[in-house]
Amino acid sequence: MTSAIDLSKLTANDDLTPVLGGYWPGIQIYYPPIKFNPLDGTYESMEQAKLRLQKHAYKTKAHTVLFDLEDGCRQKAMSRELLIQELPKFPERNFQIAVRINPFRTDEYEEDLKMLKQIHQYIDVIVLAKAGEVYGSAEIRDLSSWLVSIGSNLTIQPIIEHPKSLQIADRLMDHSTVKHVVFGIHDFSKAMAYKITPEGWINELETFFNMLTMEARVKGAGVIGGVEVMLTPHSLPDHCVEKKDIRRWLDLHGDDASRHVYAHAQRENAMGLTGKQVITPNHINVCKVAFTPSPKELEHDITVLKLAIETDALLSGAIRYKGEMLDPPMFGKALQNILRAYALRSLNKEDEIFALSVLNRMPIHTFKENWPYGQI
Repeated sequence: MTSAIDLSKLTANDDLTPVLGGYWPGIQIYYPPIKFNPLDGTYESMEQAKLRLQKHAYKTKAHTVLFDLEDGCRQKAMSRELLIQELPKFPERNFQIAVRINPFRTDEYEEDLKMLKQIHQYIDVIVLAKAGEVYGSAEIRDLSSWLVSIGSNLTIQPIIEHPKSLQIADRLMDHSTVKHVVFGIHDFSKAMAYKITPEGWINELETFFNMLTMEARVKGAGVIGGVEVMLTPHSLPDHCVEKKDIRRWLDLHGDDASRHVYAHAQRENAMGLTGKQVITPNHINVCKVAFTPSPKELEHDITVLKLAIETDALLSGAIRYKGEMLDPPMFGKALQNILRAYALRSLNKEDEIFALSVLNRMPIHTFKENWPYGQI
């Protein structure tokens, strides 16, 4: 990254997106364009698919709607036609649209590119299945060059689904088009001949998860966590935003699957992941609460940073707060949490301005230590 942005000159009217590396993928909901109806054993008609899209995708509470043209899609040609017709009609939205395309240089991949050439301006992200398994990092290089050739600014999220891909993860992340990578836990475990469980996969694949997050941190990229296969009968209500709220809801209304999904999302949040994929709308809010700093957490972090600034300890020094001795690494973690809320679209303008005032006090190298994702 180059020193293209002077932090000290940022104002409240500036767009923080390039400084912070853009909004994160957050909770990505897989959306099948043409869905199979198990009740009558048939696929949707085009008209039925359009109505379902308008009813559900338009109003999603996820950070990203991920249209799947790969493994979860049987009617590929019809699905592409649906996206060509409907994506230009989407109303104004505050979420990203991603499309998972088929593996590099397959026949379906070529058809996916034809579709993208027509509607790339209505899409934010390409998710590349089985990235790097056959042709290595050249897959990202060639896809990035193709995007330039059609005048597109789409980013690419490679899915790491094989140990071959994990071995070259650093090279996949060398390209400026790659801001986040996905850990495809189910294909990865299959390639390793590991038997994982819906409840314990995060422990069973921990070694590889740690390898990927380490490489991503060095490269300044984010990691999107594993997709859960457990289905839950209920969705966490919108008013549950604090950790105590969700614990109470889980005790009163939750089931084992909900508890496991929440525990996994909490663990992935603690690992600094920038997103998580889900396959059912019932998982969206429970994962958002686990991933997003709560109002009380943000209040605590802002208080800590204000005290650090008042005592001139932000860059060097220490303060005592609620029985703890806090120093610059702790102040950096507090700032990270606030910036995480911004990246997940949950920071109000007042707190955004405060975060900006903290950034203005930091030299670039200190900021990069705390937040490696931006264009600085």
